[in-house]
Amino acid sequence: MNGLRTPQKLAAEVLGTAFLVFIGVGSVPATLIVNGSAPFTMADLGMISLAFATVVVATVYAFGHVSGNHINPAVTLALAVTRQFPWRSVPAYLAAQLLGAVIGAFAIVGVLGRRASQVGLGVAAYGHGVGSGQAFIAEFVGTFILVLTVLLAVHRAAPAGFAGVAIGLVVFAAIIPVAPATGASINPARTLGPMIVQQFYGEQVSWGQAPVYLAAEFLAGVAAAVVARLLIPSETEAADRDPVEAAA
Repeated sequence: MNGLRTPQKLAAEVLGTAFLVFIGVGSVPATLIVNGSAPFTMADLGMISLAFATVVVATVYAFGHVSGNHINPAVTLALAVTRQFPWRSVPAYLAAQLLGAVIGAFAIVGVLGRRASQVGLGVAAYGHGVGSGQAFIAEFVGTFILVLTVLLAVHRAAPAGFAGVAIGLVVFAAIIPVAPATGASINPARTLGPMIVQQFYGEQVSWGQAPVYLAAEFLAGVAAAVVARLLIPSETEAADRDPVEAAA
């Protein structure tokens, strides 16, 4: 990576994840407040997906050259498994991402008021009639598609300068089919941050669903790393070079 110190990188991860949660997750309660808590339409889902995609593209180009802009623990884990990110830095990155998600969720309430918490704060939860097995599959598939796209889009053989666009587009696309089942968290930090803040405000939180989300998302990250290594087996990136940073 460049000569930036670790505190700068961690600060960028905190900010990038906070932006993701505030804008992406915040679009959910904002939509519910505007609609009067009415059920989502496909147009609403499209706008929420666009909010997530837009902030991902923006943060890749804004923070990618600082920290790599992982903003997703599943991405950090996958990069470590593929030896494109040092294992020694994984715990600090995951902590920074969770902190950013909590800050972002608090910011939603700060901007929209307690009504945002009362309408659910965008906490990811199972859809009507969805069980743990279906939820696991949905989160696994969505996270796998996202992480594999990240790993291949930031590869040095990929077209330069387009990683942010590719990642943003796959976020937009993945949310559409996954959201009806689980809210399409596809990010462990995005899963936990709003839950923690909802608990802080005394609202009901389905903590029993959290292990399913986390297991699916982290396992999908590892699976994506394995597939990426199979697709590009001859490449060995140095463990101290973050490809997301290089592609930003």
